[in-house]
Amino acid sequence: MLDIKKKLLFVCIENSNRSQMSQAFAKILGGETVEAYSAGSRPSGIVNPKAIASMQELGYDLSKHDSKSLSDIPDVEYDAVVTMGCGDACPHVRAKNRVDWQIPDPKHMPPDEFRRVRDLIKSKISELLNVI
Repeated sequence: MLDIKKKLLFVCIENSNRSQMSQAFAKILGGETVEAYSAGSRPSGIVNPKAIASMQELGYDLSKHDSKSLSDIPDVEYDAVVTMGCGDACPHVRAKNRVDWQIPDPKHMPPDEFRRVRDLIKSKISELLNVI
């Protein structure tokens, strides 16, 4: 029997905070069962140092990630495409499931609020992995 990984894509505007942390948590929590990607509709070109610091607190090195555009991701059918409350539409991205999470952009939040958003993302990823 083939063990086929679930393909997940997380999209926000800049691909510097929410979608990056989502991709990281999908890898952490899903392990070998998922292939996780992230992208932005207008990528900033950098991963926010606050996101890097926030994930470092949990032992994950987000500095190895790159801010990417939708044109940089594999052209495959994803098991789930999750947008991050920014209204991004991904009409050219094929997906079995589409979900929009209303998650505030933590870009300018102080560390404690940033951590709350990070932890919200972790719980939503955990829920997602249980239903796909």
